[in-house]
Amino acid sequence: MRAWYRIGSAVSGLIRELYGTHSLRRTKATLIYRRTGNLRAVQLLLGHTKIESTVRYLGIEVDDALAIAEQVDV
Repeated sequence: MRAWYRIGSAVSGLIRELYGTHSLRRTKATLIYRRTGNLRAVQLLLGHTKIESTVRYLGIEVDDALAIAEQVDV
């Protein structure tokens, strides 16, 4: 319940009983990944120690993640 107060207006209009904080967290992580393609940033934001955990959490294929990572200039 307290997490809902922290995110406040970002979720205005949503029915609290239909959306848990975990689903909101997962949705936000997925949106960040889709917009940036930066798997490492999502990993850090989620606090995952293994990149494999982040890949599984996002529901993407490892090969797809690696292909996107190779396109990013460092």
